[in-house]
Amino acid sequence: MLGSQLRRSLAVAEKDIRIYYLKAPVVIFGILFPMFLFLAFLIGRSIPIEVMISCLLSMTLFFTATAVSPVILPWEGSVGTLERLISAPVSIPAILLGDVLASFIFGVVISIVPIAFGLLLGVRIYSPLVLATAILLSAFCFSYLGTLFSTPPTNVPSNIMMISNLFKFPLVFISGIFIPLEQMPPWGRLIALFSPLTYLTDLIRYSIQGISSYPILLDFAAIVLFTVMFMVLAMVIHMRNMPKRL
Repeated sequence: MLGSQLRRSLAVAEKDIRIYYLKAPVVIFGILFPMFLFLAFLIGRSIPIEVMISCLLSMTLFFTATAVSPVILPWEGSVGTLERLISAPVSIPAILLGDVLASFIFGVVISIVPIAFGLLLGVRIYSPLVLATAILLSAFCFSYLGTLFSTPPTNVPSNIMMISNLFKFPLVFISGIFIPLEQMPPWGRLIALFSPLTYLTDLIRYSIQGISSYPILLDFAAIVLFTVMFMVLAMVIHMRNMPKRL
């Protein structure tokens, strides 16, 4: 039973990849917007290349991994294909896992671009294993966060994107990407503890710059904890709200 549901999740992920990767909201908010935001931060500043790549990688993974999963369910509800999917022999958790896998793959693949760019510029990765593990775990975490954004029972994708951006942009500015945690006031460091992006940023800084604000095991434990929390919340709320989409 579990194996059959997993195969159906993979089929859902394949369908999502073929249909949604080139949708305008995904391209704009997943790729173009973080790039322009990073350029706005970079222009006119003298920033070491290691810091630049760390910031770019954190933003790229966060925005790309949360770009696909929020729009899938409202989009399918708006075009009338969600009812057909729900009537198929596939559970709601399996559908959500398929959406998460599509978002996970998108985030991981696009995050290779800033890494390759940094390597071409001579950036040294001190801990490839920590970096790879952080990217994989965080991609799952942010993908489930994206499914949590899509829990409101609306079939208008633009409404979901507004909700997701309302949460994503504050997380970017409090997570140590633009302002290192050491330079934040005490209240800022306290708020940063509640952002999963904080711990990814810390792991990337450790992997590329050799410095970190928290113990590495604490960073990984926090990302796993956030992943489980987002997954449980997304499944519970979606199972309650799914009939309202039909």
